[in-house]
Amino acid sequence: MRRREFIAGLGGAAAAWPVVGLAQQSSGVRRIGVLMTLTKDNVEGLERLNSLVQGLEALGWTHGRNIHVDARWPGDDLDRLRANVTDLVKLKPDVIVAGGSRALIVLQQQTRTIPIVFVAAAGTTEHGLVPNAARPAGNLTGYTTFDSFALAGKLLGGLKEVAPAVTKILLIMYRGHPSLPGYRRELEASAKSLGVVPTTADATSAAELEGIITAFAREPNGGLVMPADQFNILHRDLIITLAARHRLPAIYAYRTHVAAGGLISYGIDFSALYRPAASYVDRILKGEQPANLPVQSPTKYQLAINLKTARALGLTVPATLLARADEVIE
Repeated sequence: MRRREFIAGLGGAAAAWPVVGLAQQSSGVRRIGVLMTLTKDNVEGLERLNSLVQGLEALGWTHGRNIHVDARWPGDDLDRLRANVTDLVKLKPDVIVAGGSRALIVLQQQTRTIPIVFVAAAGTTEHGLVPNAARPAGNLTGYTTFDSFALAGKLLGGLKEVAPAVTKILLIMYRGHPSLPGYRRELEASAKSLGVVPTTADATSAAELEGIITAFAREPNGGLVMPADQFNILHRDLIITLAARHRLPAIYAYRTHVAAGGLISYGIDFSALYRPAASYVDRILKGEQPANLPVQSPTKYQLAINLKTARALGLTVPATLLARADEVIE
């Protein structure tokens, strides 16, 4: 079976797997739950799961041989997320891998005993999930994107550098996202020094998202700041289309948005975090406690620029910004 087909199959229901329940335990097969707040047909979500599986395989763990992987893909549906968490907890896996802050918070509400390895979760200390990054305590540890929200200021600074005429900006996230207050705080602090009026908004659907951006675009000199949020991945194409339609310069946390036609991005390689996260899963399966595994943070951020999009918006990208870019799309 091709790896892509295998990975897509991991989104199926647990009952569809041939090895289940007590048979797994008696044969020494360990169970790993994976919770992704993306959909199982989302390419970026599949790439993340692929990275995790590759990392596990490199450490000697193979699905169907000595591990059984149960993946859930609730997307941006909060009710489905809660239901999927309940399903995974009932399965009593040896460890659960959680993608993002929303998934982690719902998981923590339902279990304080099953070991959890989080990946790409922001502000875990600020959210009160991890009391100390060096000694996380409790049942969770993992790989955070960052543990403060200063990235909001960096995104705004990058947008102003490529589009200096922007005087008001809009930041959008999923409604109720735990990181929105932190982003809002940092955005407001950075906006003062840059002479920009900041606005934050939240949404739960494509229709809401379109309405918010369309209303914002009625005033001139606007720009979009789209932070790391699974909601912004799921609606990537719509956001890019709306930004182009309304001639709104936009900066994203994901390089894939720039590859798809977005203007500029600054952030980490989220898929790359999942491969090293496999090492924490491995150590927990071998008996180590999450509380003794320090939370890891990324050390490299990538800047990507789409010159074709810049030209379409009538923008001239400064040579100094181009020199710093890790990727320039012509």
